[in-house]
Amino acid sequence: MSDEKIDRMIRSSSVDDISSSVDLDSAYGPSGFRGLLKSSNILFYSLFASLGGFLFGYDQGVISGVLVMHDFEARFPRVGGNGDLQGWVVSIMQLGAFVGALINSPLADRLSRRYSIAVACVAFLIGSVLQAAAVDNSMLFIGRFIGGIGLGQISMGVPLWIGEVAPPNLRGSAVTLQQFAIASGIMISFWLDYGTQYIGGIGEGQSQAAWRLPFALRVVPALTLLTGCFFVLPFSPRWLVKVGREHEALTVLSRLRKMPENHPIVQAEIMQIKAGARFDALTIKEKFPNAKTPAQIAYQQYKELVTQKHLSRRLFVACFMQFLQQFTGVNAIIYYAPKMFKSIGLSGNSVSLLATGVVGIINVVATIPAIGIVDNFGRRVVLMVGALFMSLSHFIIATLYAIYEHSWADHLSAGWAAAAFVWFFVFNFAYSVGCIAWIYPTEIFPLGVRAQAMGIAISVNWISNFVIGLITPIMLSHFKFGTFYFFFAFTMILFCWVLMFLPETKGVPMEEMDRLWGGNEGKETADRMDRIQQELRCESRNVPIYSKTGSYSDDLDIELQD
Repeated sequence: MSDEKIDRMIRSSSVDDISSSVDLDSAYGPSGFRGLLKSSNILFYSLFASLGGFLFGYDQGVISGVLVMHDFEARFPRVGGNGDLQGWVVSIMQLGAFVGALINSPLADRLSRRYSIAVACVAFLIGSVLQAAAVDNSMLFIGRFIGGIGLGQISMGVPLWIGEVAPPNLRGSAVTLQQFAIASGIMISFWLDYGTQYIGGIGEGQSQAAWRLPFALRVVPALTLLTGCFFVLPFSPRWLVKVGREHEALTVLSRLRKMPENHPIVQAEIMQIKAGARFDALTIKEKFPNAKTPAQIAYQQYKELVTQKHLSRRLFVACFMQFLQQFTGVNAIIYYAPKMFKSIGLSGNSVSLLATGVVGIINVVATIPAIGIVDNFGRRVVLMVGALFMSLSHFIIATLYAIYEHSWADHLSAGWAAAAFVWFFVFNFAYSVGCIAWIYPTEIFPLGVRAQAMGIAISVNWISNFVIGLITPIMLSHFKFGTFYFFFAFTMILFCWVLMFLPETKGVPMEEMDRLWGGNEGKETADRMDRIQQELRCESRNVPIYSKTGSYSDDLDIELQD
């Protein structure tokens, strides 16, 4: 390769010109379904990692049906007949998940993204066994909390890993598979609850297996994911570069892209990753010369997330989106769907559980189009359309509830109409903020602080989830239809915020996010990037470049893959 070509590829004052000779935006190929089918290995790895999302969704859904089962209420009478304690049974898991999301940040940096997921699976397995074997309230609550720690770690680690292995054209679609898995877990748990409630009958003779079995079955996907962390999932190439294992990162990236290591696309992408990682490392070294230990460096990184304007703006966006995702009211419906359907006039456990099962089906079906649209239409449009229809749903449900609150029995059609708009709400949530809230935190932060920022953002999701789980039964008991007006207000806030403030990130490589958010500005940072580019320029000399014909070329302007 000639020095002139290398210089053209590397020499610039910004990361986004490093691969100027190779148009990565077009070279990666199509996005959405076509792109995932073409990149079958990315599809496979993302689906396998999304078993973590399945565990997340399964746990969310299973508890709603268990809480209304006769044998469970008989064995845990203080929980079964007490709305406040029901709220704590649900919310103690979110409290554990809040802790798990925070502690997974250092684990993801220290152990690797994939091994942090393995640690999370172990915690989840312990919690699952305790819940399935629970004989008293304390055992149930402890199991929920420990399982929640594992779920919090998984909910942070899985999208982080997927976001770092997927190419820019598929990043949104690949991370969306996590939401598809969450929805699938919710759906399966709903219908499993509906089926197991008949074990021994739905009344006095109901078997304890009716609720213990749904708790116990979670160990199967958890064990599968745990095993896959060692034998299936590769390391994140970005993490490998961050810890100095650059040759291994190139090998993994080549396997992920299904191209030779010396292919110009692979070479350009690894150069982007190296530049971003070295810039972060050099910035830490020059900004914090007195930070010697990992703990001191981590403290400075967390501090920068708040004190650096461009980072604090990204952190606010990631956290506020997680907050709004929960305050749309989706998990109020997921956790308390049977109770909610009863409140709008659908009587009987079987009827309410059946209506709840429909929620699960719709949640899965509506997530499928999101896989194809988030990388085609962009994040903003999808969010705004979803927010508008969610607002409409809450407003109509609340109004019907206000009119027919005391006469549902005489107006069954109104009750089913309210149920239909609950389903319509779930449909619009699933393809919009349900998916996109997981995408933004994975893609907008620099590598040096990505794990820390994601830990904070996902912990906000869980603490918001905790609050929703705690207050929803109280609100349904005391505020009734006002509960839905409350969620209507937050879905409107979501629409207005996206319309006025949220940048579009579709198709932007992770290492180029600074052009949207700021950063890498000024003489100091330009000089730092120049030094990094000089290093890369030296390292890249005499590297043969692979062409489509299988021969080697010194010209980067070869015809790229169709």
